[in-house]
Amino acid sequence: MTVALAEIRDTPLSVDEVMACVSDPTAGGICLFVGVVRNHDHANDVAHLDYSAHPQAADVARALAERLASDGRSVRIGVVHRVGRLEIGDIAVVVGVSAQHRGEAFEVCRELIDEFKATVPIWKHQRFADGADEWVGLP
Repeated sequence: MTVALAEIRDTPLSVDEVMACVSDPTAGGICLFVGVVRNHDHANDVAHLDYSAHPQAADVARALAERLASDGRSVRIGVVHRVGRLEIGDIAVVVGVSAQHRGEAFEVCRELIDEFKATVPIWKHQRFADGADEWVGLP
């Protein structure tokens, strides 16, 4: 039960880094989720996104990962989210979970990204091609 990585960064993210940090010789399965910036939302063309985070967002992310890792599971967890301006196709978040069995890796990965998006104070400012904008995730 290890949290190998739980960070918020303003630099491009690496899937390979997360894969490497959760790799473990006892793991029979590794599940990765990669969230990318898409070119549309609500039938509007997205120009780009700006993510911002509360100063304690990394602490909240680590606490979440540690809770999931300590629920009696034999897992290794890595999660990293990017802030700042992101363009279409950029990686916004990478979640990795390794476990002895694939089912547990899938289950914890899904739980981690769902709870991360619901509880970690990171806000998305969508900028649309027509000049409109929208904040997502504000309290």
